Amino acid sequence: MDNIALDDNMERVISQHSEAQWERRDAELAAWAEREKLKKKDKLTVMLESVAVDAELHPALALLRRMQIPTEFSCAGVSVQDDPLEHSLYAYITFHASEQTEEFVRFAALFMKHRLLVTFEPSRARYDLSSFFIGHNRSFCLLMQRCAEAYQQYVNR
Repeated sequence: MDNIALDDNMERVISQHSEAQWERRDAELAAWAEREKLKKKDKLTVMLESVAVDAELHPALALLRRMQIPTEFSCAGVSVQDDPLEHSLYAYITFHASEQTEEFVRFAALFMKHRLLVTFEPSRARYDLSSFFIGHNRSFCLLMQRCAEAYQQYVNR
């Protein structure tokens, strides 16, 4: 288990990644910071119940909601108010800790392997699941949808 901080109230990395993977991530972050940020398209949002969510994450979020695994926050790119310089480096979904959520988090970590960064924040009792690699927002959204579908099949077996 990798830790961001020793304080029990600080966010902890609980997914496993090799030193080479962390180095690749650091290199991607450095490259992202140096390159010009061009806006490719406007962010699309759709309604999930009464909340606007990223269109690319909507299928996964809707399926998680149907399985009674609620999410708190999600992001998959440029927010509605952001300009390209504030582009999200990675897509993520935040979950409140619960027995059902923790089972899904374990499943997702096995399903998505090195592509998933899982952190836990004890003081808020919540998990963040995000793309481990920088700029892989679209693939994270698609993988999270496939993961949610596979999890649904797993629990319904």
